[in-house]
Amino acid sequence: MPRLLPTLLATALLALSLSTTASAADRITGHPFATRSEVHAPHAMAATSHPLATQIALDTMKAGGSAVDAAIAANAALGLMEPTGNGIGGDLFAIIWDPKTKRLYGYDGSGRSPRSLTLAEFQRRGLTDIPSHGPLPVTVPGTVDGWFALHGRFGRRTMADNLAPTIRYAREGHPVHEVIAYYWDRSVPRLGKWPGFTEQFTIQGRAPRTGETWRNPNLANTLQAISDGGRDAFYKGDIARVIGDYFAANDGFLAYEDLASHTGNWVEPVSTSYRGVELWELPPSGQGIAALQILNLLEPYDLKSYGFGSPEHVHLFVEAKKLAFADRARWYADPEFHPAPVAKLISKDYARERGALISMDTALREVQPGTPRQLDEGDTIYLTTADADGMMVSLIQSNYRGMGSGMAPPGLGFILQDRGEQFVLQEGHPNSFAPGKRPFHTIIPAFATKDGEPWLAFGVMGGAMQPQGHAQILINMLDFGMNLQEAGDAPRIQHDGSTEPTGQNTAMTDGGEVDLETGFPYETVRALMQKGHSVRFSHGPYGGYQAIMKNPYGGWTGASESRKDGQAAGY
Repeated sequence: MPRLLPTLLATALLALSLSTTASAADRITGHPFATRSEVHAPHAMAATSHPLATQIALDTMKAGGSAVDAAIAANAALGLMEPTGNGIGGDLFAIIWDPKTKRLYGYDGSGRSPRSLTLAEFQRRGLTDIPSHGPLPVTVPGTVDGWFALHGRFGRRTMADNLAPTIRYAREGHPVHEVIAYYWDRSVPRLGKWPGFTEQFTIQGRAPRTGETWRNPNLANTLQAISDGGRDAFYKGDIARVIGDYFAANDGFLAYEDLASHTGNWVEPVSTSYRGVELWELPPSGQGIAALQILNLLEPYDLKSYGFGSPEHVHLFVEAKKLAFADRARWYADPEFHPAPVAKLISKDYARERGALISMDTALREVQPGTPRQLDEGDTIYLTTADADGMMVSLIQSNYRGMGSGMAPPGLGFILQDRGEQFVLQEGHPNSFAPGKRPFHTIIPAFATKDGEPWLAFGVMGGAMQPQGHAQILINMLDFGMNLQEAGDAPRIQHDGSTEPTGQNTAMTDGGEVDLETGFPYETVRALMQKGHSVRFSHGPYGGYQAIMKNPYGGWTGASESRKDGQAAGY
């Protein structure tokens, strides 16, 4: 223990030094800390959470592929290289800017619950919440369907070309990166008991180490089958039969018929304006519109004059988040079962009405959802690509809870998601479990436009942090003048403890907890506590960020998350 003291002392001194200032002396801009400069390129750009996936995306566009081809190729690679956050056993959402039609397209690639599983079955088992792992939280994986839907409208290369780099890496191997190795090691003890996981996702029972070569020949075979047979090879062929047989043999309910009947949906993105920029999100069942609600609530305040990291900045952000998330718990669900009054929720009038609840002096301890009248109207990967023709893709994909359910059908090389944990085992709740229903979704891509023109494709991974992160990126850029990389690297705020759409937590009655990443001044922490906030230190819940911005001088600007293994690069 004594030998650890110098290290602990150095760590404490570093934390103290960072907590007294939001800037780093070695940055020539003088703005809040950034780990590196923005990346600029004239033709194309990719930003992903793994350098090899970024290179695959660039190679795809150099070979004539569109930004959508590049996004698919990178997503396939991330499923192999970063199985701690995604894979073809999960769901996918995307927003695409098409330069030909000069408009945005949204895709909801989420899957539904097994049709043979009922609320009564959970009650028969004596469950009050859906388990986090194992066969019961598994829903239909929508990613492969999403790839083919996006490719069918915007792809230029063949799907075989898009999948070929990952198939090769899966057979020949690739070195595992540091952050991925860390989360993989944490997952093995939790998921090793589920059939197929240890055999396919460990090296003799342990996670691969940083720099160690990882191969997944089973996934290579699965991707080759999809490459040869198309979408139906996954949803209606032998892969679907193996999945159905596997769950039938392991106390599960996901069946061949559930996969065979799956379809994703093209949806219209929705937006609000903030400081002259339009932020676009996908409507529920995802949580994207919470970011729009947060920005609407904050727009009346002069955050710039308060300054980044000031007590006013943090307090107002947290209070706006509380109000938005109260509505999130009440209204966000599968619209086929529980349509939300989206237009009202994201309106400026509604924000003014709800904003009256914010006090500059006192933290809200309890927040009820609003009652808008209907008008006529946790781990993940995020990646973004942009090509020489001006197409931009904002794509997010996840297995939920890192590596998902732990259920890995034999010989297929991937794990099924556990997104169904987000359902509520309570009749009458908007997110109550029902057969063939989509659960509440946390994963959300974002896009921003200026004067009707594309400006920014970006995302921030990480459960409930995602809409909070989306709002913070725009606030950092538009209120505090940060560049694209600085906006992602600046210390983040996360509020935790709001009433959840999943019903798994009791309603917020104590104001929740404010997590502040290292870099906020102690004076801010003290002022927040005086307003009634509970402030704590939490290591790691602040999400992961990638972004591509249209450079006003031509070409692209990229940024990547310093908290992960990612890379932004272009040519």
